[in-house]
Amino acid sequence: MEKVLITGISGGQGRLLARRLLERYEVCGVDVVDWEGAPQGVDVQVVDLRKKKFEDVIRRELPNAIVHMGFVRHFQASGDTRHDVNVRGTKQLLDHCVNHGVQNLVLLSSSYVYGAFPENPYYMDEDAPLSASRSYPEIRDLVEVDTLASAFLWRYSHIRTCVLRPVNVLGYYVHSMIARYMRQSRVPTVMGFDPMMQFIHEEDVSEAIALSLEHGLQGVFNVVGPGEVPLHTAIEASGGSALSIPEPIMRPLFARLFKLGMLPYPPGAIDYLKFPITLSGLRFVEATNFRPRFSLEEIFQSIER
Repeated sequence: MEKVLITGISGGQGRLLARRLLERYEVCGVDVVDWEGAPQGVDVQVVDLRKKKFEDVIRRELPNAIVHMGFVRHFQASGDTRHDVNVRGTKQLLDHCVNHGVQNLVLLSSSYVYGAFPENPYYMDEDAPLSASRSYPEIRDLVEVDTLASAFLWRYSHIRTCVLRPVNVLGYYVHSMIARYMRQSRVPTVMGFDPMMQFIHEEDVSEAIALSLEHGLQGVFNVVGPGEVPLHTAIEASGGSALSIPEPIMRPLFARLFKLGMLPYPPGAIDYLKFPITLSGLRFVEATNFRPRFSLEEIFQSIER
């Protein structure tokens, strides 16, 4: 059996993926926290990607493939820490792939890297520019990571490198920024705006990663769910109620609360509540015949408040 190493394996998405891959792969993983009660056969090492010990794990395990999702995606850490973990950690991982014979790499990016702007076309494909840093500097590290991996796949074409950009991920186990936002009972929205939004279930994301490995995909792929709905509809379907706030009040309020540590996302996230980021997932479907198993109704019902 081929061996897959998962970075960030102890997180919700990492655990789901590990269980999915056990059907046909040997699975090991690294994270900065342990996974107590990991399934039999899954070896988890507590390792920082930036340390030499991580390279030692790769040298010892000799994985055929690496799935990289060991990022700091929350804003509780400082900007310098986020950048160091995400960008420098990824750069070192890419170097290890070259030096230790890794044959396949899947990196889990995000639809957020495109940025939220009024001029965004509907159903952007993978050739659209990564412009998030223009209005949301706090996630420039994720844009840089995506760019690093996209350049890597052309420079080292003998390593099958796949960058996946899923739309908003919801589910029971994944604690993404959009999941924390949607779990509120009163969900703040920007008065006068109701953008179309796309969602995908966490288990469908694991399935997409597994398909990427099985098909040995090389390239950049959007991964979309079963459809799109207006933001207010998504809030109501998940059991919340929208709290419309005028933007001149909302933006300074969010900035103040974020600075005080009372809000988990910075004011740059407000644009994602105003302007649509709808992606075309046709390229991924054509490459893998991917079909999401979870409907929008099931996705919204999976949110635990």
